[in-house]
Amino acid sequence: MTKGFRYVLWVALALVVMGSAAATELRDLEGNVRDLDEFRGKGKWTLVMFWASDCHVCNSEILDYVTFHDAHHEKDATVVGVSLDGQARLAQAQDFVERHLVEFPNLIGEPRQVAALFTRLTGGRQPWLGTPSFLLYRPSGELVGWQVGAVGVDTIEKYIGDQAQDQPG
Repeated sequence: MTKGFRYVLWVALALVVMGSAAATELRDLEGNVRDLDEFRGKGKWTLVMFWASDCHVCNSEILDYVTFHDAHHEKDATVVGVSLDGQARLAQAQDFVERHLVEFPNLIGEPRQVAALFTRLTGGRQPWLGTPSFLLYRPSGELVGWQVGAVGVDTIEKYIGDQAQDQPG
């Protein structure tokens, strides 16, 4: 069993044992308390990426989301990262961001609380399973989709493009 898998399994077990009632405090990587509401519903699509610094898929695919953010953040969409590394692994989360040249905003929280946040944000329709996981919000701030596991940025771009074509005007 890999270290990353054990970590995800621990988070899942902690959710079952502890429940999801704990308050979620997110901080930016400089230590300032932040909230996802600061990023959603600001007139752009918001893709929230839940990641961990030791997640192999996160490490191998982060460049796609960096490229997506770079191509869209001034026009129609933005990415916000949420790390499950917690304060004990803050240095590893900061290294992940630096190593991959991630310029979109990133927040960090304690694993159990962030996992509970994901489940809560989906209205309980999607239990936490691991990283990477994604939430997609309309420019109005309405949650329109979620994905556990990697999702290609081409799929996200197509969805956003299709939605724009369906808008009157």
